[in-house]
Parts: sequence; structure tokens; C-alpha cells
Amino acid sequence: MQQTPEPAPRTPREQPAPARLDAAAGVLLGAACGDALGVPYEFGPRLAADRRPEMVGGGLGPYRPGEYSDDTQMAACIARALAAAGGGAVREGGDSGVLAEEILDAIAENFLTWRFEGASDIGNQTRAVLDAAAASRGTPGVAGVMLAAARERYGAGVPSAGNGSLMRTGAVGLCFLDDPLRTAEAARLVGDLTHADPLAGDACVLWCEGIRGAVSGGGFDGVRGGLDLLPAERRDWWADRLNEAEQAPPHTFNPNGFVVPALQAAWSAVATTGGEGEGHLVTSLENAVRAGDDTDTVAAIAGALLGARWGASSVPAPWRQAVHGWPDLAADDLEELGRSVAAADFGG
Repeated sequence: MQQTPEPAPRTPREQPAPARLDAAAGVLLGAACGDALGVPYEFGPRLAADRRPEMVGGGLGPYRPGEYSDDTQMAACIARALAAAGGGAVREGGDSGVLAEEILDAIAENFLTWRFEGASDIGNQTRAVLDAAAASRGTPGVAGVMLAAARERYGAGVPSAGNGSLMRTGAVGLCFLDDPLRTAEAARLVGDLTHADPLAGDACVLWCEGIRGAVSGGGFDGVRGGLDLLPAERRDWWADRLNEAEQAPPHTFNPNGFVVPALQAAWSAVATTGGEGEGHLVTSLENAVRAGDDTDTVAAIAGALLGARWGASSVPAPWRQAVHGWPDLAADDLEELGRSVAAADFGG
């Protein structure tokens, strides 16, 4: 594994507030840039090593140049609900867990609005679960209906570990910046809204802990730190998957519609790319796109972590000027969403 130089880890309280907010602002912006960079090449021929991806649009949409896809659209649904929640939106115990029921309902409602009014693309698992909850739109407890539908599909043996939950959960890593346990619980809960397979939940835990740690000044160490937040019987298995990703290029983990190779491809793009700051962010995202197959999703997953590590200030100006998408969000809006979630008091 090619190590990216890291400063000595600092505790969250020692991280300067402006740097922390820049990192938080980078989560959605980094994901959106990776998404838009990967859009033109989704399910197409894998790019050669000497060909640089560009935000030229097209793809499955077809999308406009710089337009992101469902990965960031759904991430915005989550972030908007979290940002709107403000302070005190934590529940001690109960069926909904660490996030208050009204927050989960707001996320579910945003998903349904997106499903019927904004979705440019949607995975089969997500479509089935959202459609099962559509009749409960606008009523309290809609998130519970969604959770039940996802669990029913998983219990019936329907494959439920696609990459559709991991691609969107980056903002959850901003809710409890000083609390890994609550981050892990929230990540799994939000992922479970559509993908009830424990492997999908594990992936969300690892990546959200990676984002939480990066924003809090811990570099990229949080991804491996997240292993301790998984059920004991699966920690070694996931450690082996991370080891594999650190020793092979992103295209090794292909096809990547399954959440495990999707995480491995994204982690490989981050961990096997040298450099720091803007150079590391740009080259890592280009390498994520070169993984092939579900290019926008792998690059969106990687982009959320890279944005958390290097901050919104590391995103190149041409990318900032180009990136946009549903629901009428541009770079400044995505940054503000990230800062708002990080600044909200969820009781953590």
C-alpha cells in the first residue's frame, strides 16, 4: 500500500474550527464531484490508465456536463433532513434508535419526493422499498414502513446488499463528530431504510466512521477504526477485505454493484494513490472512475471520504463551477449542507 503522508492525529477538540467546517463542507461536495466525474463512463468500457475522466455529462441520464446522479441526489435527501433537524434531535433508546423518529421520517419523505419527482436513476432494491412505502407518504411513521419493507425483502432472500445505501450515507458521518458509537448506529439505521443486509450496514459503518474521523482530524484512519464498531464475528472478514483493497488497483474490484467490492474499489482508489491535498483528491477520484462498471457510485463513495479528509478548499475550481444537480444544488449549496449538519446538535 502506498501510504499518504499524514500528520500526527489530533483529537476533535484540538482540530481548529475553520478546518473542521471546511472538512464537513467537503463531504457532499467531494461526493458530488466524484459522482459527476463518473457519470459519463457508467457501465461503459473501462478507461485506460492514460485517459483522464472529465465531467462531460451523458451517461445513463443523459446528464448535463457536471451534473451528478442518484448517488448525490439521495445523499442530499439525507443531508437536508439532518440539517433541518437542528438541535436536540436524538432519541435515547426506542425502536428508532439514536436518531429521532421525526428525522428518519423526514429522510424517508425526502426519499419519496426524490423517487417521484427527481430521480434520474434508481436501483432495483431502492425502487422496491420506496414503492412499498409510497402509500404511507405524508404520514407519521413512514420510515418504519420503509424499514419493514427492506427487512421483509431481506428475510425473503432477495439480494439486499447493493451499493445503494453506502453511496448516500456520507453526511451521517457528520452527525456525531465526537462519538463513534452513535455514528455507527446512525449509519446502520439510515442504511437499513432500504438495504437490510448486515453487510450493507457494515459498509456504511466503516465509511461513516472514516468520514467522522477525517473531519475530526484523524486522517484516513477511521475506516480501519470502524472495524471495532462492527459485530465481532465479522471484523476479521472485513479487515481482510480492506487489506485486499490496499494491495490492488481499484479495477480489481469489479463488478462493483455489490456493496463489498464497491467499498473496496473506493478504498483502493484512496489508499493506493499517493500525494496529499488537492492532488490526492483529484487523482484518487480519477482512479475511482477507472475502476469501471458503476463508476459514478464508486467515485461518489470515495469523494465523500476524500472531501472529509482534504476539505472543500481542496476541490479544483473548474469542478466547483461545473458540479450541480437535483434538487437545484450547486457547489456552495452542497458545502453549506455539510456545514449545517456538522453544526447541528444531535445530542452527541
